[in-house]
Amino acid sequence: MNATQSTGLEIAYSDSACGEPVLLLHCSSASGSEWDSLCAKLGAAFRTIVPDQWGCGKSPPWTGKSAFTLAQEAAPVLEILDALDESVHLIGHSYGGGVALHIARTRPGKVRSLTLIEPSCFHILRDGDGENPNLFREIAGVANGVRAAIASGDYWGGMAGFVDYWNGAGAWDEMHHKAKLKLCQSLAKVALDFHALFEEPVRLADYAGLTVPTLILCGERSPGPSRRIVAMLATAMRHARVERIAGAGHMSPFTHANEVNRHVYGHLHIMAETAAKAA
Repeated sequence: MNATQSTGLEIAYSDSACGEPVLLLHCSSASGSEWDSLCAKLGAAFRTIVPDQWGCGKSPPWTGKSAFTLAQEAAPVLEILDALDESVHLIGHSYGGGVALHIARTRPGKVRSLTLIEPSCFHILRDGDGENPNLFREIAGVANGVRAAIASGDYWGGMAGFVDYWNGAGAWDEMHHKAKLKLCQSLAKVALDFHALFEEPVRLADYAGLTVPTLILCGERSPGPSRRIVAMLATAMRHARVERIAGAGHMSPFTHANEVNRHVYGHLHIMAETAAKAA
């Protein structure tokens, strides 16, 4: 069932009236429909809450009344959480994973478990040495390409570079024309997402305080910045475990949905069983 809440976002709720709630946050340039197959697998065992984030799917664009931040993205989601009388299992992919981490730090008592699929918290690449500076420059180059495309009006070229970076060279050329046109309409929001991720005033040590059970999924062939972020979070968050998706890249919820869904389903059921035994 879909509904537009006081938050202004379009939100899809499952028809199930039982089971623990699961809130799912999609990646940049996508919508809540990213999670259709996972929601189907969760079935009646869980209650799913799937918002379209600002400027995505059927939700309105960002208001533009202030600088955009992860806090601004998370605000309507926090309203959803605060309206519930129980905690949720929180799932986020890529940009949605960055938002999920912000929410987990902001409302730790409202999150009973985390599932992060290559969370794009690029801000932590500012920490440390070794390859981190090079990896930060790599992803900053992608963001700069998006911003330059918007400034010049070359939305097609800007989205082509964005899609090929995350999906592999040639992915844009293989897409249908209508899909390309739709994606080009989301380029401005992609730029806002990058800005929010880079400017999040959090460092790696801040995530070490998260004690919620966490599953982190990572594609075997994902770009270097994403794989490095996963490794850093796994080291800092002592309650996190990492599972690798063989042959997958950054967009594993789309390209390797069955395997991703299997890992997520298993994680949620372990959490639910543990809670039932403790009750």
